Amino acid sequence: MKNTINLYRNAFPASQKRASALTIGNFDGVHLGHQRLLAHVVHVAEQKQLTPSVMTFLPHPREYFAFREQRPELAPTRISSLRDKITALARAGIEQVFLNRFNTAFASLSAEQFIEDILVNRLNTKWLYVGNDFRFAHKRSGNITLLREAGAHFGFEVETLEDVLDEHKLRYSSTELRNALAFGDLERAKSYLGRPYEISGHVIHGKKLGRTIGYPTLNIRAMPRCALRSGIYVVSVKGLDGQILPGIASLGVRPTVESDGKVLLEVHILDKTVSAYGKLINVAFLHYVRDEEKFPDLPTMIDAIRHDESIARHYFSVHGL
Repeated sequence: MKNTINLYRNAFPASQKRASALTIGNFDGVHLGHQRLLAHVVHVAEQKQLTPSVMTFLPHPREYFAFREQRPELAPTRISSLRDKITALARAGIEQVFLNRFNTAFASLSAEQFIEDILVNRLNTKWLYVGNDFRFAHKRSGNITLLREAGAHFGFEVETLEDVLDEHKLRYSSTELRNALAFGDLERAKSYLGRPYEISGHVIHGKKLGRTIGYPTLNIRAMPRCALRSGIYVVSVKGLDGQILPGIASLGVRPTVESDGKVLLEVHILDKTVSAYGKLINVAFLHYVRDEEKFPDLPTMIDAIRHDESIARHYFSVHGL
């Protein structure tokens, strides 16, 4: 499996010389349903000597329309950052990603413009894989029938996919994954992802309060509207010293010490002091401990942190890393 990937942002290459086996979607989380779909794209690309490719969007189209209509509550939360999405797509064998800014200009494209200008002229699509109910272009005017007619004219095949079902015959769904994360249900989220839920990021400088109370933390900016419930979690950390390290983490706005409302991920590594500023680390969420709280004073907060630490130590004594 290849782990390198070409990412084209906004302006697609004027002439995409490598013929594409393409699928289109948001792929938030790259859950098991997505992974099976992507495996089929990779398989067909190998058979037809094409490049396995994905077109995706930033922001999510639903997010764009929610904010345009001034209904931000309708915008979906984000399961994965762009970095984590691209990493997961590369892990699945995708070799090129076309990232399009979903904006007024893109939303205004006619179905014919989308097909000829983007699929044919820009992306050199020779095989396209989309859902039976796939709709595209201005006012969702494009459909599978139009794609098949265009494919016959321009020389690309269209294959439609059925819903990918889990062992209970239920459809894999990013919405259900978001629901699991919103409740801090990490086992359910893992069953959708095939792996623990993870967030990656570069370690940034914080206020260094943790080190003054005996709990130094690695700080990572969380993506806006992160799908995971704010709270305290048992975690493991990769990206430091070539090993997996045990930790306890807080995801939230730190109401006891801050009032700016910005979401931060703070990770305390157990029994190890590391210098990690600027390093890219990956945090896997293993066990939900409790909700974020606002404490009346620092001593009360420190007592709670000690209790959280004891829960983490017990978790690792039972489950290991």
